[in-house]
Amino acid sequence: MSCSGTYGEPLCRGRGVSTMCGLVGFAGFAGRAPRGTEDTSLKEMTETLACRGPDASMVWAEDAGGLGHTRLATVDLVGGRQPLVLERGGRTALVVVFTGEVYNHAELRTELTARGHRFRTRGDSEVVLRAVDAWGDLAAERLEGMFAYAAWEPGPRRLTLVRDRLGVKPLCYARVGDGVVFGSEPKAVLTHPAVPARLDLDGMRELLLSAHPMIKTPGRSAFAGLNEVTPGTVAVFTPESARTRRYWSLAPLEHRDDLPTTVARVRTLLDGAVTRQLRADVPVSVLLSGGLDSSAIAALGRPTAGTLHTLSVDLGSRASGQDAMGRDPDGPYAELMVRHLGSSHRRVPLEARDLADPVWRAQVGRLRDGLTLGDFDTSLLQLFRAVREHFPVTLAGDGADELFGGYRWFTPEAAAAESFPWSAVLDRADLTRLLEPALAAALDLPAHRADLHTTAVAELEHLPGTSPAEAVLRRDSHLNLTRFLPCLLDRADRLSMGLGLEVRVPFLDHHLVEYVFNTPWEFKTFDGREKSLLRAAVTDLLPEPVLARRKSPYPMVRDPAYRTALTQQVGRLLADGSPAAELLDTGAVRSLLLEPSGPDRFPREGLEFVLDLDQWLRTHRPALHL
Repeated sequence: MSCSGTYGEPLCRGRGVSTMCGLVGFAGFAGRAPRGTEDTSLKEMTETLACRGPDASMVWAEDAGGLGHTRLATVDLVGGRQPLVLERGGRTALVVVFTGEVYNHAELRTELTARGHRFRTRGDSEVVLRAVDAWGDLAAERLEGMFAYAAWEPGPRRLTLVRDRLGVKPLCYARVGDGVVFGSEPKAVLTHPAVPARLDLDGMRELLLSAHPMIKTPGRSAFAGLNEVTPGTVAVFTPESARTRRYWSLAPLEHRDDLPTTVARVRTLLDGAVTRQLRADVPVSVLLSGGLDSSAIAALGRPTAGTLHTLSVDLGSRASGQDAMGRDPDGPYAELMVRHLGSSHRRVPLEARDLADPVWRAQVGRLRDGLTLGDFDTSLLQLFRAVREHFPVTLAGDGADELFGGYRWFTPEAAAAESFPWSAVLDRADLTRLLEPALAAALDLPAHRADLHTTAVAELEHLPGTSPAEAVLRRDSHLNLTRFLPCLLDRADRLSMGLGLEVRVPFLDHHLVEYVFNTPWEFKTFDGREKSLLRAAVTDLLPEPVLARRKSPYPMVRDPAYRTALTQQVGRLLADGSPAAELLDTGAVRSLLLEPSGPDRFPREGLEFVLDLDQWLRTHRPALHL
């Protein structure tokens, strides 16, 4: 057996970058490590995730299995190092690596102690180890929070990979002959010598659709042969078999509460989620846009937080007034909430020239392992950087719109359409027109999207007696939670973890999700507005202007200098040559440089796509099988 402690500086340092918890590993089922494994493989895989864990890194290896971990310490700062090893009779019985947070770890510790388990640490990592030892595959059902873990049992050569219910924490893997290689991010798995980066047609489809118009295929990645553990799933690999089991999914349940009881229950569930997620042994902050979602979290957290710390992003005076996407400036509402709560607040000013900086775009691309969302991503990364200067943990409002129906596409007409409801709003940029025509034809994205939609719709069953109107809106909610939200969660995880920042998401507490998902749609819009149920649940906590504010999407830069910078960068790319050239219709790209800006936003999104594709190909250098 070999076990080593911290062995070097995180590779991701620079420009303030250092990241959060990550796990990697491999398992061989023929009594040896997977083919291609070298003595340095495990350390090299672990080093790719150094940014996810700046506080400690360790590896463990024995015979056919190896696990590595990088740690951001938020609970039990001294005793939470991993991998965690359980020995019996002088032999290793179980090794676990875990990322994320288990919010009910104190309750589970009490239960496991009563069963005879003895703890040496006080954090949640050892609780996961003992839970797996006590309950095996069923441990996942007992954990509440955002998490992913890998458990290796050397005796039976059994590997178990588990991901949390909503997929907040990532976990991917590749089958390699008689073994498995796994990690928190694709870049870690692709570091193993036996897992080459390959791009095929399905991967190209995933690469395109996950960015425009943000449709995530469960279990898929952009790399051929590299899969994700789907949310709420246990994957078990042994010498004899490989199997997966869903331990949680959105299931239809009869809602028996009346409206006042429902409002009170939502308040109780959300209050409990915020209170639990504010617990940490390090300072915690709240992202505050001045919208309903973030303001509700901040207000509910104020009694627990002591000094409440809040942060917001400011895109400057040019962002005043509503734009074509219905955005209005966050600043006045955020300032109102700061006065209302008495929080210690920091505004993070951002400029167009910074958001267009190719250095920042390259950083985002490397962190995401995929195409970016342009200034939406660069601005979020810079906001996270400002948060991380003072706080290792922050709370965010992700999931509220998908859960409570906050988007403009939550209408009976959009829900009844035989397509993903958000497509009509977000899919204005036909990126395939920039692709080489034969490639665009081979991808056939319209047919592929139709197949994805059919599969997604078939996942949801309805209770007998459900009205057609209720059924289509429930379907809309399910599609948003299982196909749209995962794109946003992946974005938030990669960009925050790329800076050693843990983002917690109270609205995705699975008890709250189960309850609200099964609430009748008439309750969610009982006053004729979006998110009526959430607004009613926190109406006593927020000032009237914030309560009355309509949904305003995440801000985008509107300074013409941003578009100008993109045009110049693409022009230089065409002049200097790009690995993306064989995939693009360069004539269409050149025409794009001259296309005027318009309400469909295509020119800027097309320019961002060209730059992103170039960056992705330069970073991963995949073999093309198109």
